[in-house]
Amino acid sequence: MLFRCNILALVGGGAYPRFPPYKVMIWDDHQNRCIGELSFRSEVKAVKLRRDRVVVVLEHKIYVYNFADLKLVDHIETIKNPKGLCALCPYASNTVLVCPGLQKGHVRVELYDMKKTTIIPAHETSLACFALNHDGTRLATASEKVLNVGISTAFVIRHIHTQGTLIRTFDTATGNALQELRRGADRAEIYSICFNPTTDWLAVSSDHGTIHIFKLAEKKNGSGPPTITAPDEKKSIS
Repeated sequence: MLFRCNILALVGGGAYPRFPPYKVMIWDDHQNRCIGELSFRSEVKAVKLRRDRVVVVLEHKIYVYNFADLKLVDHIETIKNPKGLCALCPYASNTVLVCPGLQKGHVRVELYDMKKTTIIPAHETSLACFALNHDGTRLATASEKVLNVGISTAFVIRHIHTQGTLIRTFDTATGNALQELRRGADRAEIYSICFNPTTDWLAVSSDHGTIHIFKLAEKKNGSGPPTITAPDEKKSIS
């Protein structure tokens, strides 16, 4: 849905889809009809909307369209992206799009107003989730939990349990790392990440049935490496 208005983007799914899974239907619920249609050769994984853009995510490619006339503005090649990971800043004066890069764990940041592309090597393993803050100036990322079978299982499990799950935050304009946030002591699969409107707090949900709330801090010039915050498991919300 485009904010709280009557415009929706519909993609078919399920056993008996009303629309094909390789088409995006732009639906006006006030007029009760389709006002636009985009067709592709492969299944649509996700759609993101803002007032001037429609972003369609496929498994290996992302297409960016002008909302008014559905003309193609940009297309981006990505690594295999079965989850349809993509973030689009809704802020009117800052057009920022974030998607997976061409390498595992890398994030691509498109700053369209600045005509700038930044590649951030955020993680060593595949991306599980990422999110932008409201004005598109901050990015938070998390990676998938993966057991490295090339090393002793006991060592890896011990290493993972010591490390927990890391969420990293970045400045989208520079690509600089700002902070590392540790979610508990055990490795977890991150389901979603969300900034509050003022970018003071970050909420993270996982497969452990908990939501962790982190206090965010700005990194000052010359302040050294990113801060690691390790909240007590008891401070999470179950």
